[in-house]
Amino acid sequence: MRVFWFAGLLFLARWVHGNEYWNATELEAAYYGAGDGSPPLLVGLTLIQSAAAKGAVCLDGSLPGYHLHRGYGSGANSWVVNLEGGGWCNDIKSCVYRKRSHHGSSYFMEKQLQFTGILSDKPDENPDFYNWNRVKIRYCDGASFLGEGYNKAAGLYFRGQRIWLAAMEELMSNGMHYANQALLSGCSAGGLATIQHCDEFRALFPRNTKVKCLADAGMFLDVVDVAGGHTMRSFFGGVVSLQGAWRNLPRTCTSRMDATSVMFLVTQRYMTKIMGANFLCSSFLDLPLQCFFPQNVIDNIRTPLFLVNTAYDVWQLQQSLAPKTADPHDNWGGCKMNHANCNGYQLQFLLGFRNQMLSAVRGFSMSRKNGLFINSCFAHCQSERQDTWYANNSPQLGYKRIATDVGDWFFDRSKVNAVDCAYPCDNTCHHIVFRGRQ
Repeated sequence: MRVFWFAGLLFLARWVHGNEYWNATELEAAYYGAGDGSPPLLVGLTLIQSAAAKGAVCLDGSLPGYHLHRGYGSGANSWVVNLEGGGWCNDIKSCVYRKRSHHGSSYFMEKQLQFTGILSDKPDENPDFYNWNRVKIRYCDGASFLGEGYNKAAGLYFRGQRIWLAAMEELMSNGMHYANQALLSGCSAGGLATIQHCDEFRALFPRNTKVKCLADAGMFLDVVDVAGGHTMRSFFGGVVSLQGAWRNLPRTCTSRMDATSVMFLVTQRYMTKIMGANFLCSSFLDLPLQCFFPQNVIDNIRTPLFLVNTAYDVWQLQQSLAPKTADPHDNWGGCKMNHANCNGYQLQFLLGFRNQMLSAVRGFSMSRKNGLFINSCFAHCQSERQDTWYANNSPQLGYKRIATDVGDWFFDRSKVNAVDCAYPCDNTCHHIVFRGRQ
């Protein structure tokens, strides 16, 4: 029996400039039921007081923060570090808008967050990680913890990389230094950040520490939209250029650039000094930008990595494949709101997207150190929602839930390479269906 979760007009009304406001945390607030039916754990916010001196601040200049729930027993020296998701901002207008929200300022952050899914403290909801130290690092920069820059005129601090470093230093000083095993995770923009920072996370620990990474809904693809354009490439180009994220992309990817690529990088830096942070050489878009897309990074990550993704990701359907700019007559409107409304042509187009997803992970999946769970659900983020992570009716592949596969992979109980058949064959999906008008 298929399960449908309804996301109301509230989530859709605030989709502005690529900002993802209907994220897993908000959906989880409405649908946390699982296990014994008890409400989820609430964990308080801690601001990183040492961050200001390092310039590691949110878009508005406020302190970054995190939520930490201590582990105990066999998990006392084990850590799950979760990077919050929440879209990106790609121009001054969208970043100014963002800095007035909890995704750009700690002044607007919730003082407590629900810990569900992989962050749950209940063994019947999170069997392998429930008693670990579990921490969620708040996302307040808008470039997946990669930015480095400052726009004085708009009062915007692009300090994602510094926030990442300050948060890691804070956690290491709070006991993570003694970890015997650690897992970096995140969903959506946090999933992309997990991929980008995975090897950096590994480098924090001694070689004998077991360290792996879990990226959920982070495989944002560089694909053609319904009008034949490259919406996501253009959007990410703005993020990378405006926020200076190109400075912090993985060297395992950027080092593959040839001398021409390096020349464009030098030109970009020189022209930015002359013309300001908004300068973007058109040729520059296709060079370091390619290393922001996970499909060009995952094959060269040295640390074991597990990818959880839907082959029919609703965020990418809404914002990358069929955004309003590519569908001005709203021919895809019904399909985007409810997969049951998609016609034959639209389903065939989405099947093509699925095939590109599978092609992007083919080489990655061949490595025994990596893991994969790709189902054919119209969903987005499944590791932080209790109903999709580990509940009686959670999505399954091969009769195994996501939490089970992730645990089997992390603890080397088995090799996990789970890929679903094409839609509509999977009857365990928790599809996201939207109400209201966009």
